[in-house]
Amino acid sequence: MDASPIPASVDELTSRLLTGERAEQIARLVRRIGVADSDAERLEVRSPVTGELVASVPACEVPDVEAAVQRSQQAQTEWARWSARRRARVLLRFHSLLLARQREVLDLIQLESGKSRLNAFEEVMATASTARYYGKHAPAHLRVRRRAGATPVLTRAWEHHVPVGVCGFITPWNYPLTMGVTDALAALVAGNGVVVKPDAQTPLAALWAFELLEQAGLPPGLAQVVTGDGPVVGGAIVELADFLMFTGSTATGRKLAARCGERLIGCSMELGGKNAMLVLPDARLERAVKGAISGSFGNAGQLCISMERIYVHRSLFDGFVSRLAEQVGKLKLGGDLDWNSDIGSMISRKQLEATTAHLEDAVAKGASVIAGGQPQPEAGPLFFEPTVLVGVTPDMDCHASETFGPLLEVYPYEDVDEAIKLINDSDYGLNASIFSGSISSARALAPRIKAGTVNINEPYAAAFGSIDAPMGGMKQSGVGRRHGAQGILKYTEAQTVAAQSLLPLTPDAGTPAAPYAAVMTFGLRALRRIPRV
Repeated sequence: MDASPIPASVDELTSRLLTGERAEQIARLVRRIGVADSDAERLEVRSPVTGELVASVPACEVPDVEAAVQRSQQAQTEWARWSARRRARVLLRFHSLLLARQREVLDLIQLESGKSRLNAFEEVMATASTARYYGKHAPAHLRVRRRAGATPVLTRAWEHHVPVGVCGFITPWNYPLTMGVTDALAALVAGNGVVVKPDAQTPLAALWAFELLEQAGLPPGLAQVVTGDGPVVGGAIVELADFLMFTGSTATGRKLAARCGERLIGCSMELGGKNAMLVLPDARLERAVKGAISGSFGNAGQLCISMERIYVHRSLFDGFVSRLAEQVGKLKLGGDLDWNSDIGSMISRKQLEATTAHLEDAVAKGASVIAGGQPQPEAGPLFFEPTVLVGVTPDMDCHASETFGPLLEVYPYEDVDEAIKLINDSDYGLNASIFSGSISSARALAPRIKAGTVNINEPYAAAFGSIDAPMGGMKQSGVGRRHGAQGILKYTEAQTVAAQSLLPLTPDAGTPAAPYAAVMTFGLRALRRIPRV
């Protein structure tokens, strides 16, 4: 496995990017975080690749979150009066600016997260696709719809969707641009204000995106970003927002959902996953191997929807494992701010140690490493080789628990029913993948897999990139959906407006009750015979 040493160019680029114009940009972005106390404690943002200080951001407190919510509320009142079509135009302008200035945010994503440039570009693609989709389709999703009234002709009814107010977002470190802004785009175009708490390790890409949104026409103050300790800042958002969108661990999601329930506010959550790929006997071996690599080791395995388990039919197993080990060994690890590396750095010592602990436990209990398995400190302090295990058994920690690192388990199976049972034998149900020579056969199997998204001949991007379709988890992998109609309507309150003409539906005072009931009974029986009423 090629692990390039920390190149002089990384230090040189880091130094250059953190001085002059780029340093001024980062300082300007950080100033967007409004804090009540100018002497507030600061949190360091360091490059995972080099350990260099990239920025320091305020450790906001509850009063800062209260002020951010108030500022967003004030701007939201006027924003909600804008037509959906006018709001949508802001997203389309943002789409164009994002693509034109992508180099800026690619650098920021790599500096704060350590991922490869290609993985950083995935974030640009996902964000642009979301902005384009809601920029084009939000007005249709939000339009007033005529509904059948209580009585034909006499009653007319309309369904409206009104914004909930200010939506709170608690977003993770692994995709700082995609998760930091795309869910908020849907809330904004629905007419809401937003308050976003990015992870303190990776706040810069989200700050950059919201600055770009204002340049695209978003009213100043409508989108607020607050940084700081999760329980303090995230807790305050849950107490103050009108809706919560959270992406993170299942354990934290349960706590936040309980508090949302106490407050009787809506919430949507994408949580953990132990995602599985199924390789059927008729799958093209080379394509399945490539899918396993891209689906398991992108962003160094730190992706909620990446593959951690692969079930391969016994007839293909030996060839698959051999080819997989060969191809994994060719992957290039590196931290250059360019397009030359396949795998970037892990985000933190905590994630590196969690992956190592799963690996060591599995090996101690009898699993075999067929590729990788070693840290690569010469590439950087947090680099770890993409690793493939066989012989994993249920008593091993990695068997059922999410690793969230570059650790992949491969299992043989004898028949499809057995494989689907094994795939579904999990507390999680976020994403899955089927590789097959027959798309129709794979489609027939897909509903049997208990996962919110199922990809065919692709590990995750096909479903996630289909923004018109809902994306989210079953079981312990979350509640609610992002993307599509569900992904925007969740940020609204459905409101029915009904008008009655000529005769009242309820009897006037003094109307004889028995004749009224007889007439209404006759009407209900008549309506039963009319189709679609």
